[in-house]
Amino acid sequence: MYYIVYAVLRFLSILPLSVLYVLSDGIYLLVVYVFGYRKKVVLNNLQIAFPEKTDAERIRIMKDFYHNFCDTVIETIKLLSWSEKEIVKHIQGNIEVINAFAGKEQSLQVMSGHFFNWEIANVGVSAVCKLPFIGVYMPISNKILNRIFYQMRQKTGTILISATDFKNEVGDYLQEQYALILVGDQNPGNPSNSYWLNFFSKPAPFVKGPERGARMNNTAVLYLDFYKVKRGYYRYQIDVITTTPAALKEGELTRLLVKKVEDSIRLRPANYLWSHRRWKHQWKEEYRELFIG
Repeated sequence: MYYIVYAVLRFLSILPLSVLYVLSDGIYLLVVYVFGYRKKVVLNNLQIAFPEKTDAERIRIMKDFYHNFCDTVIETIKLLSWSEKEIVKHIQGNIEVINAFAGKEQSLQVMSGHFFNWEIANVGVSAVCKLPFIGVYMPISNKILNRIFYQMRQKTGTILISATDFKNEVGDYLQEQYALILVGDQNPGNPSNSYWLNFFSKPAPFVKGPERGARMNNTAVLYLDFYKVKRGYYRYQIDVITTTPAALKEGELTRLLVKKVEDSIRLRPANYLWSHRRWKHQWKEEYRELFIG
């Protein structure tokens, strides 16, 4: 079954992008107007994030989000046949910020958010990074798709570590210099053991792991923003947040990174994955001592 699914996706991937985007537009119509995929979740998230906007403005953001979402699906299929040279052509940025650390003692922790297109960003940055590029991924429940995505995500050299077994798998790679890529806006499994702060207009919990790892391993912490320039082409911007994470008071690094994600979203509201429930955990007064906002 794997070979059948792979053959179909591989065939689609060799079609020109212009043809694939026609398919993307068709998927968009079905997702928005027929199935209404997570429409209530998206609109509720936008209401929380942008209460100052009109209903019409939020609906416009929603529609643009779904266009980006469908393009991401199609572009991810295209990655199956793109060469490394073609990938680098489609996403560019200031990789010199990361590469300036190569050969030095300090490793890197690179933080980002759920921006479009994260799949292209992964393989595109990895292709030009001079440090071992470690990406954390969530395994897909479907074993066939998980195998296909795993192969695609490591095609430019990314070292993949499963989020479900991170502690056991990552140890061997921490002995040498590395660049660890983490998405910092994940919903924590345990909100009572998380940092809480206002994300836009409502409190939300954030995992403590990235900050603790940076402080414990004394990594330089960088922020990676990426966004669509036009269909099929992306740009990324890398900024150094700190090279001395342990010097910051507890929670401050998380607060700075969340603020970066929020600023990126405000600049490009439709570039964010609004279909996941960022505020699914409700604030309780018992979390007061965890609030770092």
